[in-house]
Amino acid sequence: MKANKNQIERALDAPGGDIRLFLLHGPDEGGSAALAKRLERAMGPGAERIDLDGPTLKSDPARLADEAAAFSMFGDKRWIRVSLSGDEGLAAVEALLEGPAGSNPVVAIAGALKSSAAIMKLALTNPVVMAFASYAPEGRDADQLAMAMARDLGVRLAPDAARRLSDLTGGDRGQLAGEVEKLALYLDAAPDRPADADMEVVEALQSGPVEESLGALVNAVLGGDMARMAAELTKARALGASLAGTVRLLAGRAMLLAGIRAEYDRTGSLDSAVDGAGKAVFWKDKGAVSKQVRIWSPDRLARLLHRLNDAERASRSPLGDLLIEHEMLSIARQAARSR
Repeated sequence: MKANKNQIERALDAPGGDIRLFLLHGPDEGGSAALAKRLERAMGPGAERIDLDGPTLKSDPARLADEAAAFSMFGDKRWIRVSLSGDEGLAAVEALLEGPAGSNPVVAIAGALKSSAAIMKLALTNPVVMAFASYAPEGRDADQLAMAMARDLGVRLAPDAARRLSDLTGGDRGQLAGEVEKLALYLDAAPDRPADADMEVVEALQSGPVEESLGALVNAVLGGDMARMAAELTKARALGASLAGTVRLLAGRAMLLAGIRAEYDRTGSLDSAVDGAGKAVFWKDKGAVSKQVRIWSPDRLARLLHRLNDAERASRSPLGDLLIEHEMLSIARQAARSR
């Protein structure tokens, strides 16, 4: 069934009941990802997340229903996040809906689906599926979104600074989230230690050393460049960047790679798959992203996202930074072996 914004937000904030699948689609994939985050928060920090993608479900249509019905090995809550492109996961979704109800909620991020897509028709006519389309915010809505995102991270963003960020990102939610994340890292802000960000801070951060260092660190880790990773890690420490925030940036890039890799596997054209990601890929990073898509297979990306989720949890411990550094080193080594 089709949901409006209030309905989908309420349902994701309190999963349960009859809804077996949340289908988040539309051209604003960043908006869909933000909605999926609401489910993640609702499940709690100890919940186990299972990441699946279209090619995996196409090759094993029963996997989704099995995961939705499975119990966590550690007795924690469990939920499934799926990355889809077109109708590649249709058989898996049909199996999920036809089987007995599972206790684990499923959220699928499907991009800009056509109204003629079979999976869309199935979602709109099935009462146990909730479908919602996200579109890029514009004007005042984009400014308000920037301020709300910043507030969630402990940043009090001035109205003119919010307008500047929305103009810089063209209202793209994914890019906007990235810019707000960088502000929080730069200011060492958090909900329990808020900080102010005005136009001067926003302008200072654009193309500044923190942005360049974090972007270079992400590319080094996922590209398997061990020497560059060590150098950028040292630079990030000197600039006061948060390693926990860096893990979130790595997870965001991994999700981006999963979407591009699915399109690449479907069409066989890497250039068109990267170009199809639009503004989510900064023009300077296109070469690095293309190399990373070749390095990370869908299965490896699913495992990588699970590891990064564990690393983010570990960041809250007294040895958080040390554990994160060890995890980044392991990821870089795996990427180096696959180059």
